Amino acid sequence: MKILIVDDDHEIAELLEIYVKNEGHEPVLAFDGKEALKKLRTNPDIGLVVLDVMMPEMNGTEVVKEVRKDNPVPILILSAKSGAMDKIQGLITGADDYVTKPFNPLEVMARIKALLRRSQNGVQQPIQEILDIGPLTINKDSHEVKTADGETVNLTALEFGILYLLASHPNRVFSADDIFERVWQQESVVSAKTVMVHVSHLRDKLEEATDGNQVVQTVWGVGYKIEVL
Repeated sequence: MKILIVDDDHEIAELLEIYVKNEGHEPVLAFDGKEALKKLRTNPDIGLVVLDVMMPEMNGTEVVKEVRKDNPVPILILSAKSGAMDKIQGLITGADDYVTKPFNPLEVMARIKALLRRSQNGVQQPIQEILDIGPLTINKDSHEVKTADGETVNLTALEFGILYLLASHPNRVFSADDIFERVWQQESVVSAKTVMVHVSHLRDKLEEATDGNQVVQTVWGVGYKIEVL
């Protein structure tokens, strides 16, 4: 698996390069945002991006926004900003996970493994592979979501995971913690805020694709569900 490592600090990039190689992956390095986008265009088989935020030429936030126009590749942000709002902002732009600097390389590798596992396998549920929920058809194997008109809804791996989890258990309410543990497959003290951001992105995409249909519903104070009559 090719993993793109983007950081203007050469020591950090080269450190992560060593760990990525040790896990059997092929590292691809870039040292600014514009170079990162170029590497993504010339290496369409890149399976994950590790991305610093504070960089010259084009910062990490701008890179994420550009990538998310047409590429669902998992993105792990690295940032010296550790505040909760900074993390939320990183997720709002379209990143899948967030690690603050200074970091333990072993933690970064654990996050990389989790993101790759989710992007390759999706949410593991012993339920039918194709779901028809309201105006949507959800294909677990291909990670495709289509509207009744046959239009494809482009979702990130985590957005698809949330949608598939809710769709495979219609009318059941999942709390933010439940969703985080099942989709992210880890525990986190900021899980509620993280899930809220991703659900908001998911809901916006689905409403736009289905002419305002509120597929994912909020049960205030409890969680989220997809209601089927």
